[in-house]
Amino acid sequence: MDTAMPASETTAAAEDRTVAIVGYLTIIGFIAAIVMHMNRKTQVGAFHLRQVLGLVVTGVAGGICAMVPILGWIVWIVVTLGLIALWLLGLLSALRGDMRPVPILGEHYQRWFAGAFQ
Repeated sequence: MDTAMPASETTAAAEDRTVAIVGYLTIIGFIAAIVMHMNRKTQVGAFHLRQVLGLVVTGVAGGICAMVPILGWIVWIVVTLGLIALWLLGLLSALRGDMRPVPILGEHYQRWFAGAFQ
């Protein structure tokens, strides 16, 4: 009994993962992933684009905190280290083709940005 996926499904799954993976690779990769997603919309691509958008927004908020001397710098360092860990977990999920949200904030990102990348 052959349980292999047909070639068209395998190609589609690879394209889904490509958008998800590229989205995590710098801000230019995020923009490129949005363009790729506009050409062929997928659930996996949209899911990970929302995750990356949330990470970017959180990073910007942490950067704004850095404007406050001492306490703001401490908050910025903690947020940055946390975002690196969340980014890595999101990238690993994209590499597997999973739609697993990043811990703590991932479900919120999906809810907050539900209208994005449909």
